[in-house]
Amino acid sequence: MNTTLKKLAALLQHEGLLVNTKNLPIFPEEHIYITGADCDSRVVEPGHLFVCKGSTFKPAFLESALKAGASGYLCDEPLAAELDKTAPNAPALITNNIRSAMSLVSAEAWGHPDKSMQVAGITGTKGKTTVAYFVRAIMDGDKPLSRAATLGTLETYDGVEHCASRNTTPEAPDLWRHLAHAADCGLDMVMEVSSQGLKYQRVEGLHYDVAAFLNIGVDHVSPLEHPTFEDYLASKLKIFENAQTAIVNASYDPIHATQILEAARACPKVVSFCVSDPIDDVQANVWASDICPQPDGMGFTIHTPQWSAPASIALTGLFNVENALAAVAIAQELGCSEQQIVEGLRRCRVPGRMDVTCSADGQITAIIDYAHNGMAVQTALDTVRKSYANHYVIAVFGATGGKGAERRFEMPPAAAPYADHLIYTEDDPGPEPVERICAQMVEATPAGTSCEVVLDRADAIRRALSMARAAHKPAVVCVLGKGHETRQLRKDGPAPMVPDGEFVRQLLANE
Repeated sequence: MNTTLKKLAALLQHEGLLVNTKNLPIFPEEHIYITGADCDSRVVEPGHLFVCKGSTFKPAFLESALKAGASGYLCDEPLAAELDKTAPNAPALITNNIRSAMSLVSAEAWGHPDKSMQVAGITGTKGKTTVAYFVRAIMDGDKPLSRAATLGTLETYDGVEHCASRNTTPEAPDLWRHLAHAADCGLDMVMEVSSQGLKYQRVEGLHYDVAAFLNIGVDHVSPLEHPTFEDYLASKLKIFENAQTAIVNASYDPIHATQILEAARACPKVVSFCVSDPIDDVQANVWASDICPQPDGMGFTIHTPQWSAPASIALTGLFNVENALAAVAIAQELGCSEQQIVEGLRRCRVPGRMDVTCSADGQITAIIDYAHNGMAVQTALDTVRKSYANHYVIAVFGATGGKGAERRFEMPPAAAPYADHLIYTEDDPGPEPVERICAQMVEATPAGTSCEVVLDRADAIRRALSMARAAHKPAVVCVLGKGHETRQLRKDGPAPMVPDGEFVRQLLANE
């Protein structure tokens, strides 16, 4: 047994988070044992503590959890009276801060599995998924069984569960369940850590052996996410609060470098990575030289304090070399060898990240990427323009509805200097009319930029490929935003879609 309900109550009391308890055993020798914690009634197992949370929470969820064998529940004070009517005989812990309490009891209920494994956390506005895939490929080596569990934007794998992710960083009960599964399977954890996960205490109390801060840009700043850029940056920097080694990008963002490095130095060790010569004011450095585009990706030489070696990745762009260097720094701290690192980078494939496909005659190069904000779009298209200097470049992208409204105004001017033609289309319009979003993108387009609107995404891709075929020289079609995704979020709910890369390959094959 991991713990008892009385111990969890005492833990909350010690942290000033306990308001009251209900139906706990009276006698000291009596215990209600807790073997896990859940906030989703569909995954509750006997002996678990059920956490009642969320703006859409319904008392029926508690009833389902108790029927599934939950030994008790945790709830916020405003919910206590209503839930007492729903389950008058169920043991309960009542808190004044459901998020902090949920993180604290989840770690305790699942037995603090982070103490028996290595955990690498990766945050940043862009690149988290690519770096995580690089690190996982390095750790897995050429063995048939994985050495690394992963939590991130694309997938969740913990040795027991393997599925598409709902959140980049799951809620605390789910997070600690995945960590416990990974520890039981003898795996280490490589996880993307979102600003929402950090701000809303999903990872509170989690120990990182390595915490990497890749970059920071103006994204996720809105009334629904972070009210200000300062709040966004402060949330990201929380990743260093409980880490042994900090990994920082030494060549990125001189405006915020001082603040980032100051936060990183709260860790016992700081390691930098950069795509140019190393800097002098950190303890160790990973950097690259001899960087050059290759037909199937990028080649470069890795330099670390211990070794130097030639390497290659199957992704285009200087920023992906930077992502690879971040992975090298993380993997070294996790004990991976030079050979593991070089071979892992070479083998790694990342779905929907600078995914390159060519037509049979070489006239058209199609690049699929997940870039969905101004900074990422600029980086992707700058890379394309440098790698395909004499090509006609067409970019297809849209902007989300209902959140991240700034993107529709940032992306057109970010793309305009690098593309010959822009096609605006749908990208999860959600509650908003896609016509209005695209009209705002047209308004944000710099004067003199060639652009058009094709509302249906599949039609927009067909239009781009048709223009590329008619171009007077080789052409590149960049389809941005959706990456690997299989759903289009519209007003009436999610609609299935063929992933952009697969759709483009079908069209080119059918030529």
